[in-house]
Formats: sequence, C-alpha cells, structure tokens
Amino acid sequence: MADIKKVVLAYSGGLDTSVIVRWLQDNYGCEIVTFTADLGQGEEVEPARAKAQAMGIKDIFIEDLREEFVRDYVFPMFRANTIYEGEYLLGTSIARPLIAKRLVEIANEVGADAISHGATGKGNDQVRFELGAYALKPGIKVIAPWREWDLTSRETLMAYAKTRDIPIDFAKAGKKSPYSMDANLLHISYEGGVLEDPWTECEESMWRWSVAPEAAPDVATYIDLTFENGDVVAIDGEKLSPATVLTNLNQIGGANGIGRLDLVENRYVGMKSRGCYETPGGTILLKAHRAIESITLDREVAHLKDELMPRYASLIYNGYWWSPERLLLQGLIDNSQVHVNGVVRLKLYKGNVIVVGRQSANSLFDTRISTFEDDGGAYNQADAAGFIKLNALRMRIAANNGRALLGK
Repeated sequence: MADIKKVVLAYSGGLDTSVIVRWLQDNYGCEIVTFTADLGQGEEVEPARAKAQAMGIKDIFIEDLREEFVRDYVFPMFRANTIYEGEYLLGTSIARPLIAKRLVEIANEVGADAISHGATGKGNDQVRFELGAYALKPGIKVIAPWREWDLTSRETLMAYAKTRDIPIDFAKAGKKSPYSMDANLLHISYEGGVLEDPWTECEESMWRWSVAPEAAPDVATYIDLTFENGDVVAIDGEKLSPATVLTNLNQIGGANGIGRLDLVENRYVGMKSRGCYETPGGTILLKAHRAIESITLDREVAHLKDELMPRYASLIYNGYWWSPERLLLQGLIDNSQVHVNGVVRLKLYKGNVIVVGRQSANSLFDTRISTFEDDGGAYNQADAAGFIKLNALRMRIAANNGRALLGK
C-alpha cells in the first residue's frame, strides 16, 4: 500500500495502539490521524490527546459518543430482545459499528486513504470493523497491523516501544490486568489469563461493576421502568436520556449482584472462546422489555420476533450491522414497538431480576375474558369445542387412514 498518505487509527492511548502509531509511521511513512471514542468505558479518554501529541500527531479526534451509542445502537438491539447463543447480550459487538462509522466519517473529513485498528487476526472485531467500513465506504483501505507485523506478545510490544521512544508508562504497562478487557456503557468483557481454561473459575477480584450475588444486600430493591415505543425513558418516574438510563441501571444492577456471565461462545472466525461478561443494566433491560411486550404485543407478532431474534443476534455478533438484511429486520422490529408503552416494576435481589408488575394503556390483557371468576358472557367457553375439533381434523383423518400413533 505504497499509495497510503493518511490513515485514521482507532486509538485508545494504550500500549497496543501507541505501538501501532509508530509502526504505521515506520512502515507506511504516512500521516496518522487518531480517533478516540468515549463509549462509557469508565476511563478518562482525554489523556489519549497528550499521548498522541507526544508522538507527533496533529489531527486528534476525541469524542463523547455515549448518547449516540445507547440511543442508536443499544436500544434498537434491545427492542429485539437480542441474545447470542442463548446468553450473551452482545456488549462488545454492538459498539463496533459505531466506531466503524466514525472512522469512515473522519476519513472522509480529513481526506484519509485508509483506516486502521488494533483488533487481532484471531478475533471477531477485525471482521466487525472492516465489514462496517466496507459497507459505508467500499473503496476504503484497511490496515490491520496484527495481521502484518511480527510482534506477537506484550513483551515484544514493550520492547518495540522502548526502542522506538514510544511514550509508554512501562511500569504501569507491565502491571496490566491479566485479562484482555473491553468496556463500554453496556458491559465489560474479560478474556485470557486463567479464563483460557474453561474448567477454571475466575477470581472474584476480576469483576469491576458488580458485587457477588451472595454479597448483595439482604433487602430487595424495587424499581419502575417506563417504556415508550420499546425504549426505557424513565426510572421511578424520572425522565432520563438513553445513556443516563443505562448508567443508572448499571449502578443499581451492580449493587444487587446482577449481570455476571461466564460463557464459551463460537467466534465467527471458527474457534471457540471463553469469556466472562458483566452486563448489569442490560440484564435488567432485557427482562423488563420482555415483560412490557408480554402485555402489549400480539401473540403471533411476539412469536415471530422470537423466531427472528437468533438471526438478528448473529448478524450483530458477526459484524453485519450495516447489512441490508439487518436494516430490513430492524424496520420490522421497530414497527412492532409502536404499542410497547407502559411501566414495568422489577424486584432486584441477589443476582435476580424478578418482574412483579406491568401496566400499559396499550395492554392486550383483558381481565374480563381471562378471569377465573364470572366473566358476564365476555367469553363463550362452548366455542372451544369447535376450535379444538378443527385443529384436530388433520390428525383424525390420518388416524382414520390407518396411520396409528400407538402400537397395536
């Protein structure tokens, strides 16, 4: 790629991406533009500016994307009740399309020839970043150093940093967490270290957002979540922005030991991977959203959504957020949420999220019909006989034709 003159790099300011800055300068001789996103990872992003400046970077983008992240990515995903392989709430996956979008937008703004990222050649993130980038800018070039260089460990990265005068706090870098971690407002993920043995339990000290369920308060916490068009807009009656909703739910859920997950998943590239995830707010959101849908969605609409959800989840996990099929499904999902309005009351207790109440002006729950008491003629029970006989007709015909299900 000798024609590369300018590259936009997804930059955290940590060891890996700092090495990438110098490596790109050494190997491509190009101008570097850095982009650092605040997605609610819980760490200061502004220090990345000083680190980039120390390496000679002139164009530095540092952006607070928390509201956009929750409003345009997390909430639309939760309208589908999305979980991957029955458990994973896709905290890492859903952040990648937003980062890819901003990389492309900044590349257009500064006239860059390429984008670059620090994802490895073994993981899903390389796919997610690049599928998104190619969908939004088909001719963009992508530089993925982990697929090119011969730096294969933290030790080799630190050695490279020392020989190239890269401004790294080596004492701090050497004491880095034994886990590979990714954090945003939806979750923290942990991989590597002792987690590479699926039989080994993680240390309690690993978790950062939540207390252990057994250490959670002995008194339950009750909260009311107000939904409009499938999204939470208020907690206990207080109107909040999307990012503030998730921030508060993370704090409430974490204090009650909610949202821990230990999972072996199937990566898109083909290997199995064990990860631990901490998603307190998302765990609460999923339970509450299903509860409000239970009284506001038509039965067949709800069942169709459940059938489509695994496909939708795979699209997000595998990096197809910007694909036409995901956009098509999103339109269907969003249309289903027009009447998903109301309030859900939850009881949070030692790692459990328990639905204890739900109400809505759009409720399809008709007490007159479903009651066990006298319904005053709202429902004619005799109608059920014909309903059952018609549904049994094909089976009765088959049995009369000699297709007996029981042995003679």
